[in-house]
Amino acid sequence: MSDLPDLPALPVTFRPGRTRAVLLTAGVAIFVVITVIALLLEKLGPGERMSFVFTGALLSCVLLLLSRPKVVADESGVTVVNIVGKRRLEWAEILQVNLRPGDPWVFLNLSDGSSLPALGIQPGIAKQRAIEDARTLRALAEARSIGDPETHQG
Repeated sequence: MSDLPDLPALPVTFRPGRTRAVLLTAGVAIFVVITVIALLLEKLGPGERMSFVFTGALLSCVLLLLSRPKVVADESGVTVVNIVGKRRLEWAEILQVNLRPGDPWVFLNLSDGSSLPALGIQPGIAKQRAIEDARTLRALAEARSIGDPETHQG
């Protein structure tokens, strides 16, 4: 356990900050550019202009959904918010926190035998930050799980 980080004060939220900033900035930029183009093209009718604006809004909404993932750890457990889903887990349900080389995000091995992707910790743009976050979440899970800590080693 010596390589595990100090435990942070709870609640703590893990999310891919740089990726989120890029996605939200791109969403706003796409909406603005498509809307400006719709307004500048003189040959477009009102319905066509609205379809441009609607398309820009739709693309922005997709990028907003992609920026949604996060993992929130509190005293009683973990809430995993992925692109369109949300799941609440008690600490005892989390057996292992995995972020192996090449993984696109953290996977939580659960006591029911399943594995839950936690997209809120992903090495995309900020690999070192994701590794630190995964270690912190692993340390929290090991410190708060019920049972033999040796069975929860990653």
